[in-house]
Amino acid sequence: MNDRSVLLRRAVVGALALAVLPAFGQQSSEPQETRTIDTIIVTAQKREQSLQDVPIVVTAVSEQLLQDTGVKDIKDLTILTPGLLVTSTSNESVTTARIRGIGTVGDNAGLESSVGVVIDGVYRPRNGVGFGDLGELERIEILKGPQGTLFGKNTSAGVINVVTKRPSFDFGANVEVTAGDYGAMEGAASVTGPFSESVAGRLYVASRERDGYLDVVRGAGPRTEDEDVDRKFKTARGQLLFKPSDSLDIRLTADYTDRDENCCAAPQAVLTPTTGVLAVLTALGGANSFRNPADPFDRVAYSNRSTKQEVEDKGASAEINWDLAGLSGATLTSITAWRNWETSNGQDADFTTVDILYRAPNGDFGNEFKQLTQEFRLAGESEKLSWLVGLFYAKEDLDSRDQLILGTQFQQYFNALLGGALNLIPAQLQPLLYPGNGATRDVYKQESKNWALFTNNSIRFTDALELTLGLRYTDESKDLDSSYSNGHGGVGCATLRAIPQFVASPSAATIFGIGCSVTYADPIFNNVAFSQSLDEEEWSGTAKLAYRFNDDVMSYLSYAKGYKGGGFNLYRERTGNFLLSAGVAGGPVVDRDTHFNKETVDSYELGVKTQWADNSLLLNGAVFYQDYTDFQLNTFTGLQFVVTSLPQVVSKGVDLDFVWFTPFEALSFQGGITYADTTIEDFGTAGGLFRPERKDDTLSFAPEYSASLSATYEQPVGSSLLFRGNIGARYTSEYNTGSNLDPRKMQDAMTLVNARIGLGADDEKWMVELWALNVTDEDYYQVLFDATLQGSSTAPGASQSTLNGFLGAPRTYGVTARFKF
Repeated sequence: MNDRSVLLRRAVVGALALAVLPAFGQQSSEPQETRTIDTIIVTAQKREQSLQDVPIVVTAVSEQLLQDTGVKDIKDLTILTPGLLVTSTSNESVTTARIRGIGTVGDNAGLESSVGVVIDGVYRPRNGVGFGDLGELERIEILKGPQGTLFGKNTSAGVINVVTKRPSFDFGANVEVTAGDYGAMEGAASVTGPFSESVAGRLYVASRERDGYLDVVRGAGPRTEDEDVDRKFKTARGQLLFKPSDSLDIRLTADYTDRDENCCAAPQAVLTPTTGVLAVLTALGGANSFRNPADPFDRVAYSNRSTKQEVEDKGASAEINWDLAGLSGATLTSITAWRNWETSNGQDADFTTVDILYRAPNGDFGNEFKQLTQEFRLAGESEKLSWLVGLFYAKEDLDSRDQLILGTQFQQYFNALLGGALNLIPAQLQPLLYPGNGATRDVYKQESKNWALFTNNSIRFTDALELTLGLRYTDESKDLDSSYSNGHGGVGCATLRAIPQFVASPSAATIFGIGCSVTYADPIFNNVAFSQSLDEEEWSGTAKLAYRFNDDVMSYLSYAKGYKGGGFNLYRERTGNFLLSAGVAGGPVVDRDTHFNKETVDSYELGVKTQWADNSLLLNGAVFYQDYTDFQLNTFTGLQFVVTSLPQVVSKGVDLDFVWFTPFEALSFQGGITYADTTIEDFGTAGGLFRPERKDDTLSFAPEYSASLSATYEQPVGSSLLFRGNIGARYTSEYNTGSNLDPRKMQDAMTLVNARIGLGADDEKWMVELWALNVTDEDYYQVLFDATLQGSSTAPGASQSTLNGFLGAPRTYGVTARFKF
């Protein structure tokens, strides 16, 4: 840790102390009425309950705290939620959430999420689909542990449940304007109110732009952008609420988001010790083709190709709630939703200015999801029983496009690494080997259908003892059509396999995966098409026994079985020895079965929820043990993505959360700590993907400790003004960012701090706020990964590849003005 960071941390602590001390100084010697925490309402069991009555670990974050800590999307939530980790990789649409160390690497659309994202009751099929501007929020609930009974498949680690503001029958309008460093300019506005006595509406619009966090050295191009990881998007969300009677309300919602940005270049973090690689890159691209020595947090990336990304997200939903007098006041809920999400991306796949490999932003690299969902729930309550039954249906169409283009210097790079060995090939054949701009083009079309029946019922034996039983039956089918094509015809690999010198010693025809060992160069994938199908049935459920000792203490013991659907690897796979010629015994063959198994979990939890000091302090805790079978693992080897299953992964530990309204009226705290020991207990056949020199068997992206703390100070100033300040901090212990547990990919322990101070009218008609994110300018990685074709990531003893890194955001600061009408 450098001296600057230490000084900044001390300054932050000092600022917090200065904020707190006036509260002490202003306290009267007269006895004060103890502030009490309003009942925190959550819908973790799809009915409104007090947080303290729910036998689940839930971190509930209010609208005001979300605003005070600068949360605009799910990625920002980590500052408030211990045990939650969110990272992005090759582009912003590839974003993954993990809870208690459990999650899915997001670079392969064939793998679904371990942490479900639900926005206003609508499930989003992948984490990246749910990561955008969330608009006006009522609250966010983070549910930890398997939640499959009520939220369905792909919630084996937990759920992020987002609740947005509904239309109001009282008129209101809000305007927010922000300016910050990196050229940030943001604006948002909303209006709500009645159209009639039974119809109300709400409209929210926002636009956010800023310059990139990275400067880009472009080399000879053709890239024109000199910055990367910028922001430019627009979003709109409209709602109509119909209340024709007290027993019926209908909520219609439509939203649209468009992003046009550049992301994500990745600076060199560790250079390969293979000096020949560095020498060849320098010879082909000049001394400024990559950073030597590596200095990633100078925030300069090297990319001669475009990283343009375009994301379009749109959808509509209808939620109906009808209280049925004929069923003793039971409520029938229907949620119908349609969503369409599409992304197109460019990528400089070698992350240097040498033109080796790239993906063009022309629509041939990206994904499109089309989803239709329908959920019916019927829920009721009597003196001794709260019951719920439901039906869920989802149809998802996924079009995934993968393209990899040979750069104009690919063959020169390969030949130089081989010491000129390609010169042995007849001169007339050489231009055909690896032609510049020769591209693969793979297309995957998957149709998925899922339906489920579920029930969740709480039986109150006494006022103190309650048993909750839930059960879900899920039936899912997936049909996949895959087509592979090689624009370059695989001529280079086919030629190498036919040259006598290389036939005699085929391993001499490849280095670092170039030649025939990479699937994108193999002619066996020339114009191949085939289909696959997968059908699954699964029972999941839960049992929770809760006992309330008194009004202030409730304890529970729970079991849950979770399920995450199997699927198909949307990447080329083959079997056999790639060094041999196709068609000979033991030679390479296209693998036409790319499926991977479903993932299941058995989870056990013992928890307690308490309130103290006349309900001014909520303190909740739980110990947990989660045993995962066939944990789905997606690993990038520096050559390709490999999907496999780990027979057993165990996550065990402790969660603590608290909310405290201190005796000093102006000051409150919210925070928590998670200890999670998330370990691979059985590697099975996947052991060869992991580095033998790894530090331990802890799963990647699984810090042992994480803690968060948010302090809010709110004080009247004079007779008409209000001061509000907030400091939020998150500590994360060290963790490995690489699926293969390469010890070079460790992220050190770190603390991130956000701060905001504001002054405005006491009725909050206006407020001006100064804010900073990552106040101490902590340098950290989101992901470290093996650079493509730049050293061996499978070398014995120690990995020899260059590592590139997707970086966390630097310190940013600015000013925000808010107005209410």
